[in-house]
Formats: sequence, C-alpha cells, structure tokens
Amino acid sequence: MAKKQDYIRKPEWLKIKINTNKSYTGLKKLMRDKKLNTVCEEARCPNIHECWSERKTATFMILGDTCTRGCRFCAVKTGLPNELDWGEPERVADSVEIMGLKHVVVTAVARDDLNDGGAAVFAETVKAIRRRVPGCTVEILPSDMKGDYESLHTLMDGEPDIFNHNIETVRRLTKKVRARAMYDRSLELLRRVKEIRPNTPTKSSIMVGLGETKEEIVEAMDDLLAHNVDIMTIGQYLQPTKKHLNVERYYHPDEFEELKKIALEKGFKHCEAGPMVRSSYHADEQVNSTSAQRRIKYMKGYESQGKELDTTNF
Repeated sequence: MAKKQDYIRKPEWLKIKINTNKSYTGLKKLMRDKKLNTVCEEARCPNIHECWSERKTATFMILGDTCTRGCRFCAVKTGLPNELDWGEPERVADSVEIMGLKHVVVTAVARDDLNDGGAAVFAETVKAIRRRVPGCTVEILPSDMKGDYESLHTLMDGEPDIFNHNIETVRRLTKKVRARAMYDRSLELLRRVKEIRPNTPTKSSIMVGLGETKEEIVEAMDDLLAHNVDIMTIGQYLQPTKKHLNVERYYHPDEFEELKKIALEKGFKHCEAGPMVRSSYHADEQVNSTSAQRRIKYMKGYESQGKELDTTNF
C-alpha cells in the first residue's frame, strides 16, 4: 500500500467536464424535495453531470443514507440506519415520472440489520416504477444480503431488467477493500439469479488501481463468466477522502481499452472500461432486446405527447 507521503497526482485524463445546466440543478432540487438519496451524489460519481443532464438516467439509493458496513473504498456514511420508509418506493417512482427517465438504477446501502437485507423494499420500488413509467427500464444493484438466497426470490419478484452486484475487486484484495463481503458469496449470488430468471442479464464491476495485477483482473473475469455473468464494467478507483484506501496507481486509457478487448474476447456480452467508468455507466445501453423494445415503444409515445422534464417549476 502506498504511504500517505507517496500521494500520486491525478493524470490529465481524469479531468471531468462539468455541465451544471438547468436540467441538472432541477433534478438535484427534486431529489431534495422528495427526500431521496442518489448514489450519484453520495458516492461522488464523476459521471453525474453526463447521466443527469444528457442520458436521462439516474441511480437512486434506497433504504436510507447510512450503511451498516464500512468498506474502505466507499464514501457513503456508516452507522445505525433509520427505520424503513415504505413511502420511499412511490416517491422514487414519482421522481422517475417527473424526470422522464428512460433507465433507472436502484441501489441501496447495505442493511445487515434487516432479515431480508431490504429485498422487499427493493421489489416494491421496481414495481412502483413499472406502474408509473412502464417503459422505463430498471436495473437493481443490491448488497449480498449476507448470503440470504431466499430473499433473492423476493428481490427478483420485481422482474428487474438487469441484476447488478459488484465484486468490486480481485479475490486477493477483497478482505482489504470490502467490509464483511465475501468474494465467493458475491459470485454465488450472481449465479443464483440466473437460476431464478435465466433471461435476466447479470452484471458486475471491479475497480482497478488498488494494487491488483493484470493476471488477477483476468482471473476475476474468468470467475464472473463461470457464474454466467453477462456484463462487466471496469473503472479507476478514486480515493474519496484521506481516510479511505490510497490509490496505488492510475491506469492509462489504453490499458482500459486492452482490458475491455480481453473481456469481450472471453465472452462477455457487454463491457464498459475506462478511467471514469462506474457500475452504472451507460447502463441504459446494457438491457436485453426485449427490455429495450419496451422502452423504445413507451418513450416514443411519451415524446409524441410533448412530455419532457419541465424545470421551470423546480
């Protein structure tokens, strides 16, 4: 691990283009008015302006803003969570409708205090979005629910378009990077999703720059493929605060292109890899053909009615 005095300066390719337009500021205000959290903000995602302002996608973080785990890479706060808010699913769905979103990712803080890990609220959130905005595709990104595979059935009852669960890093570094999460338990969760709903695309993500080797990254690819994972994303780890893990090195964009090529050649149906890539990056492009056709049909009707996000009332 790099020492504190061995701080590595960010390279030029990690500069972010900020696009704080009316759409972005309007959505930010809407989130506060609806008392909703987004991982886009909580995890300090570098792509928030592109997704909110240009791509009509957002990642909602349900089950509160306080995680029961303290992963050493994550900026989300850790502590004792609040009571469940059963009004949250409808507020999320209401915001999706107002925003005119075409793709939504629903993630959550880890809720190890709950018997089902929050699966019931997850499923109800997906169902609420389906009722309000039938054409919007929905991806879910839950925790491992402590290996409670019965709750996985509850989770999948919402029929998400993509099931996403991140292994985050290579096997050797899992204990160092992730709190209370297990590499093999995450893989097993992804495998079981395919048993429950074989046609639902599954997806996972890793960060690089934490001290892994190229061989270990390739091994992680093989592990995911062995558990029938369809989509992989690879991004650069960025240290959110001085209290978090140091960046061991920054990968060049050419290295990400090489990793993407390897992933696709190995058999992944889709791979996003790049310095700014995060788990939800370009997620709207990763749904299967059936889900995509449903979204296209709905969005055409939505646009023909002249509906679009009206920021004048924010």
